[in-house]
Amino acid sequence: MVPAQFPDPERLDRRQVVSWAFYDWANSAFATTVIAGFFPIFFKQYWSAEAPVTESTFWLGAANSLASLLIVFLAPVLGAIADRGGARKRFLLAFAALGIVMTGALYGVGRGEWAWAVTLYVLALIGFSAGNIFYDALLVGVAGERKLDIVSALGYGLGYLGGGLLFALNVLMTLYPGWFGLADAAEGVRISFMTVALWWALFSIPLLLFVPEPPAPGRVSGLAAIRAGLAQLRGTFREIRRLRVVGAFLLAYWLYIDGVDTVIHMAVDYGLALGFPADSLIVALLLTQFVGFPAAIAFGRLGERWGPRAGIFIAIGVYILITIWGYFIRHPWEFYALAVAIGLVQGGVQSLSRSLYARLIPAEKSGEFFGFFNMLGKFAAVLGPVLMGAVSLLTGNPRFSILSLLVLFVGGALLLARVDEAEGKRMAKAL
Repeated sequence: MVPAQFPDPERLDRRQVVSWAFYDWANSAFATTVIAGFFPIFFKQYWSAEAPVTESTFWLGAANSLASLLIVFLAPVLGAIADRGGARKRFLLAFAALGIVMTGALYGVGRGEWAWAVTLYVLALIGFSAGNIFYDALLVGVAGERKLDIVSALGYGLGYLGGGLLFALNVLMTLYPGWFGLADAAEGVRISFMTVALWWALFSIPLLLFVPEPPAPGRVSGLAAIRAGLAQLRGTFREIRRLRVVGAFLLAYWLYIDGVDTVIHMAVDYGLALGFPADSLIVALLLTQFVGFPAAIAFGRLGERWGPRAGIFIAIGVYILITIWGYFIRHPWEFYALAVAIGLVQGGVQSLSRSLYARLIPAEKSGEFFGFFNMLGKFAAVLGPVLMGAVSLLTGNPRFSILSLLVLFVGGALLLARVDEAEGKRMAKAL
């Protein structure tokens, strides 16, 4: 049995760290192959091929919104209950199992059965998103304060690499199904869903075996854990109001991560609007994945040496330059260059945000506080797409829409400048 204690600030148990980080390698396959890659295309062209385009778009958007809204409301509550019950790992594995089973079940959904596809996708997305709450919360159990940056970065780095490798294989399965003994591209996509489920399950095993459950003061179980968790949640709302630094960081994070997520979700749409071929955009997506692996690790080292806030500022600065350059691009090679630039900072800004936040919160309440963190993550990419859409509609020029993201990046940077890490750590330890 792994001892339930918080780690030494200076030391790392390599087996625990690698086991924890491999969960990112495991579930990032769902994010790349299913969410970003095949599900939206297959939903339109296979499961709802007979439906009007506007109807399929509505149901796809509704599925994403429903899953996000459920996580928004459940995240802090589940986090609080897991904290008081000492059940972060059990919650993680339960939601991971939900995501794995529902993803694998997509293989059996036949042509035209769009309602089943949507139902399974929503349940898989809930499993993926809710599991990440507890995965993030386990960070404080494997890394001491001075190692948070590099360990968080390792997780994101392995996520980019693992998700990218499986996605590359899945793309080959659809482009050249004969190489794999498959009948056609549709069978390649269906098999891809099954490979994601198997990948996710296999690489979750190390976390199950070797990652410790952080200690839970006054641990309770069953209905007592639910009651204690809800009571703790009410108290945390009051604590966030007192923890000024946490509140300031969460507001800054919401703004700049909204910009980051908007770039992730809208980049392909923006490229298509400029007339770039779809094949070029898929190559760009793969470039971002593979560049993201070493870049995330490098940002972890940077955060370890100069502090996570400095690394986040660097990443935001690069995003500002990317946004401005995006206005001027004319050729597909420039889109590739932008994809490389995004890959250089995307994992860094995500991993250092997680490690900085982990420093500002009480370690024994990590599940609950990361519930709030992930709740804001679900609200992200709400304002940005609306800004881009409104500006594009009002000006009639999609190039102006990309410039609207400057509001989010600049506003996030200005608020982040007001975050005092030293004061935040003092206040968290004083609770």
